[in-house]
Amino acid sequence: MTNFAAAEADLVTQLQAGSEAAFRTLVERYQDRIYRTVLALLRSPEEAEDVAQEVFVEVHQTISRFRGDAALSTWLYRLATSRALKNRQKARAKKRFAYFTSLLGFDNAVLHEVPDHAHPLALLEGKQQLRLLLDRVARLPDQQQVAFTLRHEQELSYGEIAAVLNVTVPAVESLLFRARQTLRKHLQSRSCHV
Repeated sequence: MTNFAAAEADLVTQLQAGSEAAFRTLVERYQDRIYRTVLALLRSPEEAEDVAQEVFVEVHQTISRFRGDAALSTWLYRLATSRALKNRQKARAKKRFAYFTSLLGFDNAVLHEVPDHAHPLALLEGKQQLRLLLDRVARLPDQQQVAFTLRHEQELSYGEIAAVLNVTVPAVESLLFRARQTLRKHLQSRSCHV
C-alpha cells in the first residue's frame, strides 16, 4: 500500500468514526477539485457551489456506507458528476416547462437567458473562442462530457475516469475520441464560417 493509499484509508477510518477534523481535511483536500468539476459541467458558479456543498453533505451523511471498492477521490468525483448531471436535468425540465407555459400564455416573463459564467479558463486569451468551445462541450452527450471534463479539467488518468464512470478504459478512450472528434468538427466548421 502506498503512503497516499494508507493516508486515504486512515482518513476514511476517521471519517467513519465521525471525526470533524477528518471531515475538514477532506473538504480542504477536495473542495477545489470538486467545485471545478461541477462548474465545468454546470457552468454556473452559484449552482456549482451549491452542488459541491451538497456533495460534501452527502459524504458526511453516507461515509459509513463507503466500502472502499474504489478510491475515495473516485467516489467523490462519482457523486459530484452524478449530482451535477441531475441538477442540469432538473434545470432543463424547468426551462422546458417555462417555455411551454409561455407558449400557452400563462407567463409573459423573459425566459432564462444564457448565464454569463466565470469559468477559471476564461482568464485565457480568446474568451470568445473559449465560450464557443465550452458551449459545444456542454452539448456533448453526458458521458462524453464527464469524461472530457475529468480528463482535461481535472487531468485524471483513463483508469481513474473509468472508475468514476464505472466503465472500462477502452470505453473511456472511445468516449474521449468521440468527444474530441465532435469538438474538432465544430471548431473547424466555425473557423470556415468566421
